[in-house]
Amino acid sequence: MDLEIWRSRKQPERQDKEMFKGSKLPDARILLLGLDGSGKSTLLFKLKYNESFRTVPTIGFNVEMMEAKQKRRKITLTVWDVGGQEKMRPHWKSYYQDTAGLLFVVDCWDRTRLNEARRELERVLKNEHLRGLPVVILANKQDKDGALTATDLTEEFNLRKTCSNRDWFVQPCSGKTGAGLPEGFRRMALLVETTSNNNIKDTVKNLRKSMKT
Repeated sequence: MDLEIWRSRKQPERQDKEMFKGSKLPDARILLLGLDGSGKSTLLFKLKYNESFRTVPTIGFNVEMMEAKQKRRKITLTVWDVGGQEKMRPHWKSYYQDTAGLLFVVDCWDRTRLNEARRELERVLKNEHLRGLPVVILANKQDKDGALTATDLTEEFNLRKTCSNRDWFVQPCSGKTGAGLPEGFRRMALLVETTSNNNIKDTVKNLRKSMKT
């Protein structure tokens, strides 16, 4: 699966109409959450521009779009990067509806805030609008010595239990170097597609059952 950053809603670019000719790309709304300082905007801009930017705390949200390709199939991810300050977190729920997948960023170097990050993730996943949706945990800041590994983060957050009712994956990454970022977003696209296909199969199965009764 290839990943191509192709449009930013905040910085609209001229679109090539031939790019869309003959095909309609499915659009999956992806929510990018995490504590303030976890590196959400940094890794998103690193993936888009392949450059490191000095970012300021996100007030409100950023929206970026990218296209993931798998063989002849394509899926467009519309990524909503929402501010992670404590005063912003009660407003996260305003962005849950119609979300197809969750990317949750954890600063694996700052161990003093791991419990806070774990509590916020658990709170988010309990919301009914996100029930059963796939989640990719981006274990960020792996470029720093002493950062918690993806395996350790899985245990620290008790993810096998917390995410037992959904597809999930932990991707080690670095917003500074860009390592692991394409893999994390590809995984998100794959899980969204898999969940969508499974939901369709379940719907068809239930319809067949109802027709027999």
